[in-house]
Amino acid sequence: MPDEPQEWSAPSDGSHDSSPGDSPDAAGGPERPDQTASWTVEDQQQPRRARSDNDFGRTVAFTIAGTAVPGLGLIAAKRRLVGGVILGVFVTLLLIVGLWAAVDLKGLLSVAVRPAVLNTLAVGLIVLALIWVGVIVATHLALRRRPTGTQRAIGAVLVGVLAFAVAAPMAVGARYSYDQASLVNTVFKSDKNTKSATRPTLEAPQTAKGEAPDPWKDTPRVNILLLGGDAGPDRTGTRTDTVILASVDTQTGDTTLFSLPRNTGRMPFPTDSPLHKYYPNGFTNGDGNNAEFFLNAMYDNVPNSVPKDVIGETDNLGADALKLSVGTALGLKVDYYVLINLQGFAQMVNALGGITVNINTYIPMGGNTDLHIPPKKYLKPGPDQHLNGNQALWYARGRYGSDDFARMDRQRCVINAIIKQANPTNMLARYEQIAKASKDIIRTDIPQEALPLFVDLSLRVKDGNVRSIVFKHGVDGFSSPDPDFPLMRQRVKAALKETAATDGTSTGTASPSGSSSSGSKPSKPKKKPESEDVDKTCAFQPDVAATAQPAR
Repeated sequence: MPDEPQEWSAPSDGSHDSSPGDSPDAAGGPERPDQTASWTVEDQQQPRRARSDNDFGRTVAFTIAGTAVPGLGLIAAKRRLVGGVILGVFVTLLLIVGLWAAVDLKGLLSVAVRPAVLNTLAVGLIVLALIWVGVIVATHLALRRRPTGTQRAIGAVLVGVLAFAVAAPMAVGARYSYDQASLVNTVFKSDKNTKSATRPTLEAPQTAKGEAPDPWKDTPRVNILLLGGDAGPDRTGTRTDTVILASVDTQTGDTTLFSLPRNTGRMPFPTDSPLHKYYPNGFTNGDGNNAEFFLNAMYDNVPNSVPKDVIGETDNLGADALKLSVGTALGLKVDYYVLINLQGFAQMVNALGGITVNINTYIPMGGNTDLHIPPKKYLKPGPDQHLNGNQALWYARGRYGSDDFARMDRQRCVINAIIKQANPTNMLARYEQIAKASKDIIRTDIPQEALPLFVDLSLRVKDGNVRSIVFKHGVDGFSSPDPDFPLMRQRVKAALKETAATDGTSTGTASPSGSSSSGSKPSKPKKKPESEDVDKTCAFQPDVAATAQPAR
């Protein structure tokens, strides 16, 4: 008789005890396995779990790689056609931008001053961010294989983090592009939409075949009038207490600053200008000490005294009058002006993150010299003093117990400090604040069409020398109420040559002619230079600082 099939099962609760007679071994049956059925199920799941973990690790790795290099993850997921197209587009875009930067960096940077391009870029960045995030999600879904619940959750978090890492910079870039376009449109008007009687006509320079274009080839020098106005709710009109002409060599970026006292009298006009007919002896009523005919009163008072279109169509007759007069006084044609409202100057400095200057004397913060009211606070002497907006404003304007000329000296240092602070890294990190502050305080006749040229010029200025002349009453033949304008023009010519002759290591003793002094006789004294090196002038002077006392 055939043997009956033998059956067995693992005890479920250990409550049943088999007798020796019930044992299959005792009956001569097959030997019972010494593992339970539950152990056999776990043993079968181990390889599957190992495979799942390996698949998920690969999914994570290629999801990250596909985020850094779009298309790479899809290719790994065997979506080769789609992945190849995306990868090709990504690499092409990188090559275009890279080659553009290598071949024409100035042209690439000029995008930052083209509103139409900036607005398009803002939209493009948003669209690119959405596409990139979509690629990340698609890559992860294409890569994963039968994920567990835990793996799904981890994958969702990973995709979210990667999407944010891609979208956030794109969103910031889009916002910066929009803000910059708004800034350019607000501050810089189109040449077609603005009128100026003194602004030069822009012309494309002629270049030889195969020669790299130089936007300033036919313009050896550009002169920009920097004006600091004190317009505010508690004042009538605008008094330009700060008048500085910045003359820039367009080839080297070397810059010479000419500072004129606010109380300069008898400011002249060109003989061929209609304004000369109204002011044949300069902007004066015959009294060089009449404050209503000082240089700082010209911006308001000339437009109130002559016909609006006396020199032609213009949006700002006061600024055009200043350009003509300052240019005549110094013997330079003034191309553009930039007026900064000093009431908003503190905001600008704060947006930049402050400025760093050397302080050699106690600088008053407040006070009234005429009423003999001393200031309650002072900026104390010390090297590398980092000033916030309010402190920088008083550094540039404080004059209790001092005079306008000491203030003019410090204003040069402020300009120099702002140039240094406005480095690309700082500008990028604080751009939104800077753009917002700039909208409210700047007025200029520089047209939008010229901005790409000034991007190129700004790069040259950063590497150029900066020297200056401060015209001070009673010094070197200058008299505020009755200036010797021919002498001033001679000093200007000499200063321009000195700036051109000064290299980065010069001590600022170049002769006005710019020639070498190596052939001069040792006994012959060197002629005193007309201009000063701004870095040297603004350096910390320990001996002066040690003996400084606050004015009381």
